[in-house]
Amino acid sequence: MKHLLSLETLSRPDMEHILAATGPMKKERGCHAFLPLAGKFWALLFSKSSTRTRVSFEVGIRELGGQVLFLNSSEIQLGRGEPIMDTARVLGRMLDGAVIRTYAQHDVEEFAQFSAIPTVNALTDQEHPCQILTDIYTYEEKRGPIAGKRVVFVGDGGCNVPVSWMFAAAKLDFELRLATPKKFQPSPELLRRAGGKIICTEDIRGAAHGADLLYTDVWVSMGKESESAERRRELAGYQINQTLVKLAKPDALVMHCLPAYRGMEIDEATFEANAETIFDQAANRLHCQKAILHWLVS
Repeated sequence: MKHLLSLETLSRPDMEHILAATGPMKKERGCHAFLPLAGKFWALLFSKSSTRTRVSFEVGIRELGGQVLFLNSSEIQLGRGEPIMDTARVLGRMLDGAVIRTYAQHDVEEFAQFSAIPTVNALTDQEHPCQILTDIYTYEEKRGPIAGKRVVFVGDGGCNVPVSWMFAAAKLDFELRLATPKKFQPSPELLRRAGGKIICTEDIRGAAHGADLLYTDVWVSMGKESESAERRRELAGYQINQTLVKLAKPDALVMHCLPAYRGMEIDEATFEANAETIFDQAANRLHCQKAILHWLVS
């Protein structure tokens, strides 16, 4: 039984397989010769709000021949305190797969264990594997292999997006620099687990020098709203802007996983100058996640 729960546990061959399959999925959209989810029922079980993740998975499941149910956790018994293991044992007897977007990584792992159906982590507080696989595909689509390149993440270096970047770096042999205040850097234990060439620094300008990819995410992730004022104050100097872009390589890409708050983690001019890449990145979620779904059932 295959699951995509974390990039930490996804093998390099499987990661490379998914990335290699994304291009054909994109090229063959609308004319797939094989529908691997035909006759299958998948659930999207979401505790967190979503635009890109929900739409891309719903469309992707249908385009691969499956049918999909959207289950908001607040509208089912899970939202009233039913243990995740009991929900999993029920849904596992009725469905063929599940995509889960929630807070705790443990909940996704427990669901996979007790449901015995393919399970996808569509975002937890700890990781965002589908996003980073898509981002790597987007980089390679535009610039070639990411191996040997320098990826620079600017902002909260301990949130789910940079953590998934960390696990990808060692497996795909690229350098990752996290430009972030000391308070927002990942723990030594997490760095040890990730391995690879990861540099944590408070020097945003030094980190950006010679970058192949500049990347950022919101300063205030879902569930951190009570810390909004404090985070804005402490991360105020960690913005991708035109001055920072000039320090990167001339052909460097700028990415943002969206939604973007212009004037905070990225300024308006830089966002709009790189909008084509950013929205290609968003659109590629559909194709990469279809490759993930196909891999899960193959």
